Amino acid sequence: MSNTLSNSAILTALTEALGDDVVSPRERLLERRNADWSGMPGATPLALLRPRSTEQVAQALAICNRFRQPVVVQGGLTGLAGGACTAANEIALSLERMMAIEEVDAISSTITVQTGVTLEAVQQAASEAGLMFPLDLGARGSCTIGGNLATNAGGNRVIRYGMARDQVLGLEAVLADGSVIGGLHKMVKNNTGYDLRNLMIGSEGTLGIITRAVLRLRPRAGALATAWCGLPDYAAVTRLLGEAQRHLSTGVSAFEVMWPSFVDYMLGNVHGLRAPLDTPHPFYVLMESAGGDEASHQQAFEDFLAAMLEAGVIANASIAQSQSDAGAFWRIRDATAEFPILMPDLIAFDVSFAIADIGRAAQQCDEALRATWPGSTVLTYGHLGDGNLHLIVQVAGADDSTVNAVEALVYGIVREYGGSVSAEHGIGSKKRDVLGHTRAPAELAAMRAIKAALDPHGILNPGKVLPSIS
Repeated sequence: MSNTLSNSAILTALTEALGDDVVSPRERLLERRNADWSGMPGATPLALLRPRSTEQVAQALAICNRFRQPVVVQGGLTGLAGGACTAANEIALSLERMMAIEEVDAISSTITVQTGVTLEAVQQAASEAGLMFPLDLGARGSCTIGGNLATNAGGNRVIRYGMARDQVLGLEAVLADGSVIGGLHKMVKNNTGYDLRNLMIGSEGTLGIITRAVLRLRPRAGALATAWCGLPDYAAVTRLLGEAQRHLSTGVSAFEVMWPSFVDYMLGNVHGLRAPLDTPHPFYVLMESAGGDEASHQQAFEDFLAAMLEAGVIANASIAQSQSDAGAFWRIRDATAEFPILMPDLIAFDVSFAIADIGRAAQQCDEALRATWPGSTVLTYGHLGDGNLHLIVQVAGADDSTVNAVEALVYGIVREYGGSVSAEHGIGSKKRDVLGHTRAPAELAAMRAIKAALDPHGILNPGKVLPSIS
């Protein structure tokens, strides 16, 4: 059967089962974005499916599996690893219509959702119920819960609340053959054999499509204390983190570290930002602590910072006296959302190291990059409390060989320190060939065995996550 006849047959079968309201062929997709924010290429797919229910997702996958038709699931297309980019021979399956918030259970502290819902909508629904959904990242208004779970997203508050997988009690997913697995359980304790829930989370659409989830909600903090600190060296940064975790009764809910390269670039290029401190420093920390009573928590927070200032750990600090002040601090850190406009040809890294190694590893990367490509832009920042470092590199006139060389340099340093090539953005197609820097051959073999068992025809997100076998 020719490709043309095969394509016609698969589209006919899908349209007959789901209707032309769900199935949009290629000619109706020419204006649609087919790639995420990773910079990886994306072609207009054979068709786009926009199901409204788990049942329709199951029907679609059963048909695609029968025809051996590759399928790429898409959420908000905000990923940074190429996991949602499509090729011309693939079918895209978007969950954009599956955005219902089905239930908010304040007694169980859970929210049940379809996974096409945006992160921000879940946060708002939780807030209206007097609770909080702690997962948070800059793309909150566009990214979807399905994408967050599929990539096991991290974000700003991992240090206190954990990664995306730590927010999930139950989920429902559709396997490649159309089978529906999982359950929408609300129990924290559910020790019943193999954990299929966590197998799906972080699998980037290569093992199944997550369609619904029960998410954990947390008590909303009665107080939120925030400060922007200037510090003299990396040793002071790690000491501040340790002292805060020991002496603040609730620890820290965010601990964002920024090198001067990042702060200076943002203040100089993003309109409306202002410097929190009137003097420059070798390191900056945006620290947040959530507590109960507003007055007592704020006073304890200020007393702690005063002690750190007296001890020389902090050189200077600006303490937020209002939500507006805190918002102004966070806007500097969240200005990374402007990167696609400010630096469309950037080379971005999302890596992790042991906290003790981050200072040396970051300095080694910075010095090696600037020495190899003089005049390049190198910005460094990260979620220090969980070991996550972000590097943004821009080399004027960079071609593919330059990009490859930059990546080889940085990932080589990651391997040298025993770090991870992906802290929170996933592997996708962008990092699959360096996954072996972090995972042992036996681990890769186990991953391939799981893939073969759940998707024997390899239709789900082909070419993503697992490196090819040479």
